[in-house]
Amino acid sequence: MKHVHLIGIGGSGLSAIALFLKEKGYRVSGSDRVLSPLAAQLVGEGITVYAGHDPANVRGADMVIRSSAVPPENPEVQAALAAGIPVFKRQEFLEQLSGEQKVLAIAGTHGKTTTTAMLAWVLTRLNHDPSYLIGGVSKNLNRNAHAGRGKWFVIEADEYDYMFLGLRPEMIILTNVEHDHPDCFPTPESYFQAFGQFMERLQPGGVVIANAENSMAARLAEEFSQRGGNCLTYALQASADAQAAVSGINEKGGFDFEVAFAPQGQAARTIRVGLQVPGSHNVMNATAVLAACRWLEISLEDAAQALAEFSGTGRRFDVLGEAGGVVVVDDYAHHPTEVKATLSAAKMRYPQRRIWAVWQPHTYSRTLTLMDGFTQAFQMADEVVVTEVYAARERNEGFSAAEVVSQMSHPSVRFIPALPEVKAYLLENLRKGDVLLVLSAGDADQISAQVFSALKEKELTDV
Repeated sequence: MKHVHLIGIGGSGLSAIALFLKEKGYRVSGSDRVLSPLAAQLVGEGITVYAGHDPANVRGADMVIRSSAVPPENPEVQAALAAGIPVFKRQEFLEQLSGEQKVLAIAGTHGKTTTTAMLAWVLTRLNHDPSYLIGGVSKNLNRNAHAGRGKWFVIEADEYDYMFLGLRPEMIILTNVEHDHPDCFPTPESYFQAFGQFMERLQPGGVVIANAENSMAARLAEEFSQRGGNCLTYALQASADAQAAVSGINEKGGFDFEVAFAPQGQAARTIRVGLQVPGSHNVMNATAVLAACRWLEISLEDAAQALAEFSGTGRRFDVLGEAGGVVVVDDYAHHPTEVKATLSAAKMRYPQRRIWAVWQPHTYSRTLTLMDGFTQAFQMADEVVVTEVYAARERNEGFSAAEVVSQMSHPSVRFIPALPEVKAYLLENLRKGDVLLVLSAGDADQISAQVFSALKEKELTDV
């Protein structure tokens, strides 16, 4: 039995791989600078997780996998190399994970975590026992990874550091393509080209299922088709092979809609779906999954029923609950388009309530590159609070999120840099009937948890 050690094990990518390898029978250990909730879950699964990086942590390992955020000079990386232990990045290791299973990859700037979780849930619910690696914890599956025995391997194909170029997929769902990760892709064109490279790795006979409403995704699909690639499209507003049409909001707060499928070698047909996860972006995600199921020759009626049961993923419009008359929602949005989609979903689900948006910018490079988008992204929120930037893997060169706030035209926006002060401000100013959205890919989810806990405690003492 091989011993695999993962450096940066608490992140969404490596935590999923760790869980997958544990199920496969490997001895797994790992380390991280700070132990995240995902790392704590791994400990519960019997995986050894070290807080901090120490050369002694890699002792006895047969192989080391490091996160993209872990530099080559990391002491555990250096210790492994000195001991002759092979060190891989995720991209270099992915093909070993899928084995003989057919890879179904979900790629795109936004929506890939939810779409991956949707497809993994549908295939699991319909007894296909797929393997899957998801960039967040599926609420239905209660995990972010599984080593299944079925024929499919569902994976969130992350573009960061070109990770997805380690895959050879049978199917690609392309949710959308919009410039992101400027620390890795300096220009929109470099980002676009990376997705083009990924599509070229599609297996012969495979298919790309692309969002026809997103200009860059549609362009990639068109160019791929012109080179002889097999492409299908899906859309809500544009013309597509899988055409969704919304009929209304249901009692669970999600959309009811129909998807009409063009013949494409099969009879034309229409399927009805009702979601419990809110927002038109989730109609698009579900439509992509239904198009995938049709190509995989899975019953669309059964798939639609499974999608109706889909309850979301952690930190993606994750409703923690209601306390003191305030609904608290945790969300991972860290790009202007994602912020707009999340606020739109909140307005649709809670049309009569005051919407608070607490935004923690994620990385200096992204905040600077997309600043114009961020200054306009919060118009659907009634109250906006902006914290200081979560640096993640970057160093601060003197930039502050106060600069973004100074350029916002929103009538009620304030900059509160420190998280404890944000919490105090919210508890002083939230009132019954409000909805609090905390938008963060960093550590500001502690605000939503702490505010919700404080509101619940106050609710009990006021009884």
